[in-house]
Amino acid sequence: MAGHGFPVPRFEGVSQEQFIEHLYPQRKPLVLEGIDLGACTSKWTVDYLSQVGGRKEVKIHVAAVAQMDFISKNFVYRTLPFDKLVLRAAEEKHTEFFISEDEKYYLRSLGEDPRKDVADIRKQFPLLEGDIKFPKFFKEEQFFSSVFRISSPGLQLWTHYDVMDNFLIQVTGKKRVVLFSPRDAQYLYLSGSKSEVLNIDNPDLAKYPLFSKARRYECSLKAGDVLFIPALWFHNVISEEFGVGVNVFWKHLPSECYDKTDTYGNKDLTAASRAVQILDRALKTLGELPEEYRDFYARRMVLHIQDKAYSKNFE
Repeated sequence: MAGHGFPVPRFEGVSQEQFIEHLYPQRKPLVLEGIDLGACTSKWTVDYLSQVGGRKEVKIHVAAVAQMDFISKNFVYRTLPFDKLVLRAAEEKHTEFFISEDEKYYLRSLGEDPRKDVADIRKQFPLLEGDIKFPKFFKEEQFFSSVFRISSPGLQLWTHYDVMDNFLIQVTGKKRVVLFSPRDAQYLYLSGSKSEVLNIDNPDLAKYPLFSKARRYECSLKAGDVLFIPALWFHNVISEEFGVGVNVFWKHLPSECYDKTDTYGNKDLTAASRAVQILDRALKTLGELPEEYRDFYARRMVLHIQDKAYSKNFE
C-alpha cells in the first residue's frame, strides 16, 4: 500500500452548532455518526428502490473493469430504466448486459437538462424524497445539489476533487474512501481535476514515483454514516458492496465565485480559471526564449508563485 494512512476522525451525535463552530473551520474530512437521515437507511433496499424509484430513464456508466478511469474513458455511457439499473447493479453476474456478464454500473444522477439543471434527488426522484433528510448543517440558500449515486459491488471511482463542500451520505451498503490533502496535489499526477494514478493501493511507483509522498487519509462508511469532504480534498471511492449514496453539495463561498455554467459542481472557480489562462499565456511567451533562459525564468516564476501565493497557515 502506498504511503502511510491516517484514519479520518469519527464523531457521534454532533449538533449543528458543534459542527459549524468547532469542526467545520478545520477544513478536514470527518465522519459523522448518528445523524437523523430519515427512513432511507432501512427502507432503501433493492426491492424497495426498484418498485418505488420508478422507471425513469437514467444515464449510467458501464465498465468492464472495476477501476474506472475518467481520463482514458474506460467505460461507456448507456441508459436504463431506474428500476432495471437497481436490479442489475445489485447483481454479481448479469443475464442481460451491454459489455460483459460481470460489467459494473455507476449512476451519478443528473438534472432534467444537465446543461442547465443541477441534480436534486428531491426533483428527479420525488417518490423517494420523503425517505431522506439532509443534515441541516448549512443554510438552505447555500444548497447547490443532491446527487443520487448507485454503484455495483467492487466498483472504484477515480481520484478527483470538487470545488464545493459536500456531505457523502452512505444510505445503504459499505464504501471505503481514501482522501488526499489539497496540499499534496503535486504528488498526484493530475490531469485537470483527476489523478492519473488509478491503483492507489498498489501504484506503479516507477511511473508515478512522487505518489508515495502523498499523505493518505482513509475511512470505511457503513449505512447511516456521513462523510464531510471539504472542497479541494481529493477522494477515491470504492464500493465494497452494492450501495446507495447521496452527495449533498453546498456553496461555502459567495455565489459569484463559482462558474455560472457549472451544473456538476466541479468547474474551477472563475478567478482560478482566469489565473490559469494568464499562466498559459505567460508560458507561451517563455517559449520564445532559448532553453537555458526559459528554464531559468521558469524557475524564478515558480519561486515567485510560492512566495506570493502559497499559504503558510496549512500543514
